Amino acid sequence: MIYHFLVPLSAQIGALNVFRYITFRSIYALLTALVITIVLGPMMMRWLQKIKCGQYIQDEVGELHKCKAGTPTMGGLLLGFGVLVSTLLWADLTNIYVWLTMLVFAGFGLVGFVDDYTKIRGKQNKGISPKAKLFGQLLVAGTAVALLIMQPAYSTELAVPFFKNFTPDLGWLYLPFALLVMIGASNGVNLTDGLDGLAIGPSITSATCYAFFIYIAGHIGMANYLNVPHVPGVGEVTVFCGALVGAGLGFLWYNAYPAQIFMGDVGSLSIGGVLGFIAVLCKQELLLIIVGGVFVFETISVIMQVSYFKVSGGKRIFRMAPLHHHFEHKGVPESKIVIRFWIISILMALMALSTLKIR
Repeated sequence: MIYHFLVPLSAQIGALNVFRYITFRSIYALLTALVITIVLGPMMMRWLQKIKCGQYIQDEVGELHKCKAGTPTMGGLLLGFGVLVSTLLWADLTNIYVWLTMLVFAGFGLVGFVDDYTKIRGKQNKGISPKAKLFGQLLVAGTAVALLIMQPAYSTELAVPFFKNFTPDLGWLYLPFALLVMIGASNGVNLTDGLDGLAIGPSITSATCYAFFIYIAGHIGMANYLNVPHVPGVGEVTVFCGALVGAGLGFLWYNAYPAQIFMGDVGSLSIGGVLGFIAVLCKQELLLIIVGGVFVFETISVIMQVSYFKVSGGKRIFRMAPLHHHFEHKGVPESKIVIRFWIISILMALMALSTLKIR
């Protein structure tokens, strides 16, 4: 809205020309989302407590997290509001990629909201069935990717990290591949969301990292120089990334240990799903394995634990999965686990950015 109001005036008022720049608007989208989430945070927490949206704790971690029972959850509504309002204010709303990104973010958030609401209504930690959740994710992701592939400027070629000229065209296989990336990322963030500030920290790091990739992909000069796929117009999604980083920082203000609010599935599913979609948008899908390394480790730990439990007749690899609970049961303080995972996330993001020159 700000973009459409001020940019036409830049022809008469030279000082307003700065609003044309994606980098400028991304910074202010970050600041706007940050202010919205911090200012509205206390009101949101009071409202969630009033309607009795408190967290229910799993039996397996009941003793460790007993004190957290009743903490307001569904804080992803606060984060989502900050992201969407800030994006609507600062982005070019004629850009189809911006709308598709917001569709994914809101759609995955809606699936998470239904899951959270089911838990609260049932007064237990089990929401909708895994099949119902997967169906909702597939519906949102499938719609967005189908619309994306229909764009003339978008291709189904796959960029492979560390290789300059190896870009296989997946053709119709690109659709299921993109769905796997998005749903995998969504569930990865969801599994990581188990300690105060644990999921939002790597989410901020990942969104920051992909802000660079999405901007480069939309800038023909940089894309050609760094030999990455150029997608005309996609750079505008950098504004959304800025809003996501800002809202994430604002949410972390209240979610840091000891957390005053939890994001719930409405937050974790929407963040993971949109990070996967942004990776698809800028043709850096495989790089998400590195950028979101923490989410990958957490997901793999669950897969290993469940698989080994079945084949071994009840034995376990970890004391508890996901991985962060294993360290909890070993006596590592929660705050130390979270900070160490943040450090790993930052290192993985830097490693991902280095692939721009290592080819």
